[in-house]
Amino acid sequence: MERRLDQLARSLRALPPSCGPVRLVAVDGHAGSGKSTFAARLAAALGGAPVLHLDDLATHDELFEWTGRLREQVTDPFSRGESARYAPYDWTLRRFGPAQPLAPAPVVLIEGVGAGRAAVRPVLARLLWMEMAAGDSWARGRRRDGPALAGFWDGWTAAEMRHFAADPSRPYADLLVRQCQEGYEWLPGPAATARPNQTVTMRDYLPRPSETA
Repeated sequence: MERRLDQLARSLRALPPSCGPVRLVAVDGHAGSGKSTFAARLAAALGGAPVLHLDDLATHDELFEWTGRLREQVTDPFSRGESARYAPYDWTLRRFGPAQPLAPAPVVLIEGVGAGRAAVRPVLARLLWMEMAAGDSWARGRRRDGPALAGFWDGWTAAEMRHFAADPSRPYADLLVRQCQEGYEWLPGPAATARPNQTVTMRDYLPRPSETA
């Protein structure tokens, strides 16, 4: 499975930059679908690519109203070839912490619910969607976080349904990522053939016969 991630990493590195010198790759999906874990595995296959977690830009009061912060603190600096600086939100203290740098690496992963929203897609090199049903994802997230956060999850799921009803990501995904018993598999997403002048074909993303064992 690591060989398959390595091949995906090579394919992403081969894409043209999408935001200044950076290839921004979004990992989107329902809460609890495994985005953070997959992003960490893919980042390792990319040789330690930076991962921006959208939980660091959202707040209790603005679960999905982080687009302005992403643009001002991250994508605008990247578009100028500069390092980004963003202040991660502390979900315990309910306030933003000290700003920290985010270098314009060849590939930067953006991970979180709504990472593939319409306002972000113009600066993305690729959009990956974790293919797990909403109910299954939320149930897994609730089990992970325990009963103490049940109230938060009630509010979150309602907000997530409203967000994706108004601004869906999955129809624009280039790859659909599924978690298997041992690692991951991926399939062409709805937008796999929709991009003009696409220089990397779906064959570059899918495993070679020798890598499926």
